[in-house]
Amino acid sequence: MNEKNNLAFIDGQNLYLGTKQDKWNVDLFKFRTYLKDKYEISEAYYFLGYLQEENDDLYKEIQKAGFIVVFKEHSQYAETKKKGNVDTDIVFEIMKNLLENKIFNKVVLVSGDGDYKKLVDYLIIKDKFSKILFPNVRYASSLYKKLGNKFFTHLGREDVKYKIKK
Repeated sequence: MNEKNNLAFIDGQNLYLGTKQDKWNVDLFKFRTYLKDKYEISEAYYFLGYLQEENDDLYKEIQKAGFIVVFKEHSQYAETKKKGNVDTDIVFEIMKNLLENKIFNKVVLVSGDGDYKKLVDYLIIKDKFSKILFPNVRYASSLYKKLGNKFFTHLGREDVKYKIKK
């Protein structure tokens, strides 16, 4: 099979919290294999809110599983509690790939967040979108319902969960 150059962009916090709320955890190695086999993902970017030394083992595990870890940039002088929102970082990276004419076929997005809706609509128009994978059916934004299941699925579906559960 001729592997396509599809890219995955994962909102790590959304994935972790979404599956945890459904009382299960993703096995990162199985999940990376699933993305490669099911969606022909060549590069999978795993976005995290910010670097914390106490989570060093987790970061290593994510990388060992085959993900490219991307941390949100924060000012070292920020006085407020750092928020892990990576939405704009993911949108920026996808648009940067488009603008720099990086050769890729389709994008797979892992999040339930409605903030990506405009991006998803644009990528569909440009024929650059494959699927959005919702970590949690209850917290998936209703904005995506109009797309139909051609463009989204739920990781908690039994047939999917079976393949990627820890």
